[in-house]
Amino acid sequence: MATAPVARPHLSFSTILRSLSQTPHRLRRRMFVTWSPDQELNQVRQRSGADMKRKLEWYDLVALGVAGMLGAGVFVTTGRVAHKVSGPAVFVSYIVAGVSALLSSMCYTEFSVEMPVAGGAFSYLRVTFGEFVGYFGGANILMEYVLSNAAVARTFTEYLSQAFGVDDPKSWRVEVDGLAKGYNALDFPAVALILLITLCLCHSTKESSIVNVVMTVFHVIFFGVVIVACFANGNPKNLVKPRGLAPFGARGVLDGAGIVYVSYIGYDSVSTMAEEIRNPSKSLPIGIAGSVLIVSALYCLMALALCSMIPYDEILDDASFSSAFKNMVGWRWMGNVVGVGASLGIVASLLVAMLGQARYLCVVGRARLVPFWLAKVHPSTGTPINATIFLGICTASIALFADLEIVIEMVSIGTLLVFYLVAGALIYRRYVKLGGGGDISSPRPTLLFLLLLTATSIGFTLSWKLNGGYWWGLAMFGAAAIAITGIFHRKVPRNRSTAEWSVPLMPWPAAASIFLSVFLMASIRKRAFLRFVLWSCFITLFYALYGVHSTFHAEEMELEMEPERGASESNHGEPSPPPQAKLEVQGP
Repeated sequence: MATAPVARPHLSFSTILRSLSQTPHRLRRRMFVTWSPDQELNQVRQRSGADMKRKLEWYDLVALGVAGMLGAGVFVTTGRVAHKVSGPAVFVSYIVAGVSALLSSMCYTEFSVEMPVAGGAFSYLRVTFGEFVGYFGGANILMEYVLSNAAVARTFTEYLSQAFGVDDPKSWRVEVDGLAKGYNALDFPAVALILLITLCLCHSTKESSIVNVVMTVFHVIFFGVVIVACFANGNPKNLVKPRGLAPFGARGVLDGAGIVYVSYIGYDSVSTMAEEIRNPSKSLPIGIAGSVLIVSALYCLMALALCSMIPYDEILDDASFSSAFKNMVGWRWMGNVVGVGASLGIVASLLVAMLGQARYLCVVGRARLVPFWLAKVHPSTGTPINATIFLGICTASIALFADLEIVIEMVSIGTLLVFYLVAGALIYRRYVKLGGGGDISSPRPTLLFLLLLTATSIGFTLSWKLNGGYWWGLAMFGAAAIAITGIFHRKVPRNRSTAEWSVPLMPWPAAASIFLSVFLMASIRKRAFLRFVLWSCFITLFYALYGVHSTFHAEEMELEMEPERGASESNHGEPSPPPQAKLEVQGP
């Protein structure tokens, strides 16, 4: 029997003022309220109306993950980081970032197998740490997707111009003198591409996936051709000229890892496909981990190939691979081929990323943290059409104005922060019992461990970043992090595990993910942190003024109406379903 709809209160001006006056009370009631995995899988998902259609297999997920990462990584960050930050050792930067991404992907995989819902990190954090942490992580994931997609779309214009033989990759943009520098180069091809992909994604997920599989196969073959061509025309001496393999030192290599981490955005979008997978417990581990490993290998080979063909100090920031073939080898035709292949790879990357971002917003809408119409799933296409259109417009607007340099580092901050939170959430769920009936273990040891691990990670990072490097600090904080993790592993029993798939050797992989996320965040410039602080203040204010009141009215009122609903159903001779009680995170 269908559940009776929840009455919506009339939102007059006086009602709004009264709600705002109750903000402190409602924050206390709502911030740490969690939902169980079963409620995320059933009750919350049903709010979208129609279900998403389960049509995807494991090979679809591998293709989606590979496509989502490849276009963004090689064609957006490699040339810039090699030229300005890491030198020829940019491939080592990719290895460091890849290890961190692999560790994070393991945490994502366990959560996604346990809770195959479209919400990804938002759902994982919400069921573990409560509504506000889930909202904060979800808002940062959405920010990361929108900004990175806008940046990648602008890179598409540069490579497309190279495909048509245009020497200046910025010539297809329109300069406007009245706008501030960094926002004055209007990119209409990028806007057209985003709007076209948005229309495609509104139609069907499976058909979009088939297009993506075909493009990904072509893209991987194209990568192989480029790698062979680069090495065939390269010289190993370019890897050590003019100032050695790592001209900017180990600091440059690790700073580069923090920047190229944006290249691994995309694998987490695979977890947002969980509601559309036929066999989540089998397909998700293969799809997530497999795509990260494949892409990491290709990144390292492409970075090595580029730096072997051209000295790092001669690499151009824009359309690096096309420019290298034209300027160093004289293969103008190969530069055009690279422009075509890179353009198609970027289209595949955007297809996957925009597929994932709409599903994140759909689930946030189900939770009533943003307007509920964003959660609606179209009954015939089975796609979150409102969320897809809304985010497509937002992405296109930013791609029209914002330069790549402005957004790329802010994207890395949001990504690393969310991966840090997901790793912490996995440790919490594996070592703290959250069951009912009094079967709840104290979260104090686990919360203390997470606090100490974070503190030692920050100490290690500050020791590394300070001029001259405090080696005694590195040794002390590094040893402390290992010792704390070892003691926690020995003394605190694991109270929770996933039946079908779980991260091995816990808590070491998740602890390493936390450590690397904190360390790589410190490599990002101060200006990006200031922008991130402003964004964090904005989303927190939005939660206090809208989100907490929306969820209070939708969910607290629903619980209050349960007795009335049960009495009404009893009068019709039908049993009342049991109320959906929410769990509260226990304070330390």
